[in-house]
Amino acid sequence: MSALSGGAPASGLDPLRILHTESSFGWGGQEIRVLTEARGVARAGNEVVIAAPAAARIYREAPHYGIETVALPIGRKAIGGMLGLREFLARRPFDVVNSHSSTDSWLAAIACATLKRSPALVRTRHISASAPRNLATRWLYARAAARVVTTGERLRAQVIAETGADPKRVVSIPTGIDLERFRAGDRRAERSRLDLAGDAKIVGIVATLRDWKGHRSLLQAIASLKRKDTLLLIVGDGPQRHDLESFARELDLSARVRFVGEQTDVPTWLRAMDIFCLPSYANEGVPQALMQAMACALPVVTTSVGSIGEIVTDGVNGVLVPAENAARLAQALDALFDDEARRGELGARAAAFARERFGEALMVERMVHLFRELATEARGRTL
Repeated sequence: MSALSGGAPASGLDPLRILHTESSFGWGGQEIRVLTEARGVARAGNEVVIAAPAAARIYREAPHYGIETVALPIGRKAIGGMLGLREFLARRPFDVVNSHSSTDSWLAAIACATLKRSPALVRTRHISASAPRNLATRWLYARAAARVVTTGERLRAQVIAETGADPKRVVSIPTGIDLERFRAGDRRAERSRLDLAGDAKIVGIVATLRDWKGHRSLLQAIASLKRKDTLLLIVGDGPQRHDLESFARELDLSARVRFVGEQTDVPTWLRAMDIFCLPSYANEGVPQALMQAMACALPVVTTSVGSIGEIVTDGVNGVLVPAENAARLAQALDALFDDEARRGELGARAAAFARERFGEALMVERMVHLFRELATEARGRTL
């Protein structure tokens, strides 16, 4: 385990005790949201722990965020994982358990339901994948979870419609990002640092290489552009990398596409781009990479999947195109490359919107308020 340090809450209230559970072995926006939020809540003087499988990426990364970790066998839906989580909760008290993926949410719900004195359960729903419409799911969302958190209002409406949860118990708390780290910079200087051509027309995407992120549509769009000075930067890694590299070769794009893998210095790569593109077609909440690009004053081209339409208004602070439509995507990119002034206007509005709405502190403040509300309710019931 790694210990976290933190003082008492500035408000003088008793510190909260929060356990996050995460069964995912992957790495992407969801896991980063969990860690960023946990770090912020801990820095506010609260006790925060993350429980995850020992082999999970989030378990390895959490110490870098200053968060205490505990290894539990919650990577799959099995009785051993539920019992392990239940035993941990029985010997170490928490005010709230915040679950994040399907598997750990079920294990946490059952564990809490079988404890005599259990913490309140918060189920955070990060993506727009449909929830099963059955009695078990309705129990999880409408009864077992004291609150359901979504990352956007559209996801909130979807959860209410699909699970029958009381609207009063479902709240949208968008992800926050570090606005000091993600901000506009010197494009030419960043390109020099990354050994990129200073006069190239660069469009980029930062995303885990998963099918629904729309990389194939983006490759097809780049292949159809007549301009030969275009360079596509694909930042990220994931299960689709081999297939995407093969597809790029099939499209004869080897000289116009760079797969740069996962990068820790994401702001530098963003600031080297002319346009950011995220043509997702499914499973999105409010993507962090999109928020980061907007904060860096980039014009963005994306779709309205999930809750993306809540932060990107077509023609105002970005461009929306139909999902899985490479031709429309190519048209949008071509038009922006031809109009430097419009790129600047869209980027400036995107950055202003980000400064107003995307702050990490706002996310943390709202989550702490929710956790404290639940802790107060739980303590009232035990009096």
